[in-house]
Amino acid sequence: MNPFNPPYLPPRSLDNDLIGLTTLVGQANAILSRYDGMLEGIINPQVLLSPLMMKEAEWSSRIEGTIATANEVYANQAGAEFEPEKRADIEEILNYRHTMQIADSTIKEGPISLHMMRAMHEALMRGVRGQDKNPGRFRTTQNWIGPKGCRIEEATYVPPSPLRLQDHLDQFQRWIQSNDNSIDPIVKTALLHAQFEMIHPFDDGNGRIGRLLIPLYLTQVGSLVSPSLYISGYFDQHRDQYTHRLAQVSREQDWRGWIIFFLEALVHQARVNLELVRRIRGLYESMKVQVSDATHSLQAIRIIDTLFDRPIFKASALHEELGINRPLAAKYI
Repeated sequence: MNPFNPPYLPPRSLDNDLIGLTTLVGQANAILSRYDGMLEGIINPQVLLSPLMMKEAEWSSRIEGTIATANEVYANQAGAEFEPEKRADIEEILNYRHTMQIADSTIKEGPISLHMMRAMHEALMRGVRGQDKNPGRFRTTQNWIGPKGCRIEEATYVPPSPLRLQDHLDQFQRWIQSNDNSIDPIVKTALLHAQFEMIHPFDDGNGRIGRLLIPLYLTQVGSLVSPSLYISGYFDQHRDQYTHRLAQVSREQDWRGWIIFFLEALVHQARVNLELVRRIRGLYESMKVQVSDATHSLQAIRIIDTLFDRPIFKASALHEELGINRPLAAKYI
């Protein structure tokens, strides 16, 4: 199979691809606006969105074959022991969450760039499986997608040759930074994600970086106040359709099928996340009263914040986090 060279964005067929999708595009924008409104109203997003961020790290990593859960990550952070393979999975999830945090702060400094993507990739791959595959550097060799261990002749997809890679990346950066408002931002996000996956610029980690670009771009263009749209849960639940729709873009130039799938994913997951954030916020408020009543302490809010960030913990972690002595921490627990 020969390397595929994705046509530059936007697709020539885009106007035809969008015929009849006005209602779906409108639904996606409406629910995204509602979700963004809720995000803006959160006083302490770092705390309240921490559980969702961990789940996103789990979902996106699971698409790539990682099987550890968020609960196992929390337990590991509290000192629980796991087999080496599971520990490796846990480290990948923690790296993904750390990369999300880096991206959250970096997007406030400027638009998405190739430099930003390399920095995210370096954080994602540091110290885990794949750390030997040039973290933070675009590939210089030919890669391909297919069954594990397959030869390039047996591949299901072969990305652009490394000799053409920089041209594709430069065009990708120009388009992601352009101020062209003729295309709906959500539709443009769908195009960018598929294009990134077709370029496949890294030796490993392309899927996870590509999914991180989704909320980052929506934040860049002002559709979100922060890159806190966690969409990988839908991709994981519909993994076969997700990979099939992406593959059909390169095989048949079926942008329409991919755009419809992406819009449906965003609508569904934004609704799910909207309800989850409501429930998390409600839980936080009710626990604030319960913990204050139980401890009679000015530390109540800090205790709750610690619990939301690490719901599984050792007693020693609480007294260190709050800067109090062990007997008092034990009393609060």
